[in-house]
Amino acid sequence: MRYKALALQTTCLAVNAVATPQDAREQMQRTAERIERQIQASKRFIGPDVLLVVLPEYFLTGFPMNESIAEWQQKACLRPDDPMWTTLGQIAQRHHIFLSGNAYELDEHFPDLYFQSSFIFSPTGERILNYRRVNSMFAPTPHDVWDRYLEIYGLEAVFPVADTPIGRLACIASEEILYPEIARCLLMRGAEVFLHSTSEIGSPQLTPKNVAKLARAIENIAYVVSANSAGIAGIDIPFASADGSSKIIHYEGYVLSEAGFGESMVAHATLDIDALRAYRTRPGMTNYAARQRFELFADSYARHSIYPPNTFLSKKPERADFLENIRQAASRWSK
Repeated sequence: MRYKALALQTTCLAVNAVATPQDAREQMQRTAERIERQIQASKRFIGPDVLLVVLPEYFLTGFPMNESIAEWQQKACLRPDDPMWTTLGQIAQRHHIFLSGNAYELDEHFPDLYFQSSFIFSPTGERILNYRRVNSMFAPTPHDVWDRYLEIYGLEAVFPVADTPIGRLACIASEEILYPEIARCLLMRGAEVFLHSTSEIGSPQLTPKNVAKLARAIENIAYVVSANSAGIAGIDIPFASADGSSKIIHYEGYVLSEAGFGESMVAHATLDIDALRAYRTRPGMTNYAARQRFELFADSYARHSIYPPNTFLSKKPERADFLENIRQAASRWSK
């Protein structure tokens, strides 16, 4: 299987300053319509073999700044039956693509929280994967309600992989690319292509995230399709702070294509899943996945905890709690 993947670098329009939840919803709908036009035009230019499109983190809403949990729930979060899910599925269906992105969503089991979720829609319009970010600085995660979350959804829902005609796809959100365990857990479940929705510094320098993207591709023998934002409008942070360098990385760790700055379809490349699978079966020094010895590390992970689970299991979180949790974790780490 060979096909084109596109990391669509598009501007994120933040809803933070929008007056009402209804106004925010209307802006999100306009964003979806604009992105569909960009997908359609990009596919016409690149070719009909574009079968995978990855959108940036925050593409619908931007991110919470001074908003409380409750305010962000009302203004920016998608309900389980939200019409926006239908809209995104229809975009995938109309353009015969697998569509991946990242959004904030609500869960009826955890009414005091929201989750930041990466998703994949298939060309049938079905949402075939929903991955909730497990490591975040200022947003709740499944780890914060770990025992209850596992009771409801189970461990496989924490690290989902979609087995599709274009390969086994998995999502990694934003700075989670810096945490090798996340990619490794997805590899354990068969992941071949990491879909990385991000909003980060685009720089000529080799940033920490860009180092990590190369490393995750090499050590897991996996493609990385990383879509960055083309700036974030509607907030006081300078517009182009998170702009540029969307890229597609080969499983041997070299960059196949990379966008510059601004809205762009330049980050597109051919993914060869058959070649990847053949590479994974060959014995040799560079088959890092086959040479992994997980048992060596299991006990060390089991015996050490820096950032504990269940911090919001019996507590309604406030924004200040996120920073306090990090302070306490850093104190444990320094001992």
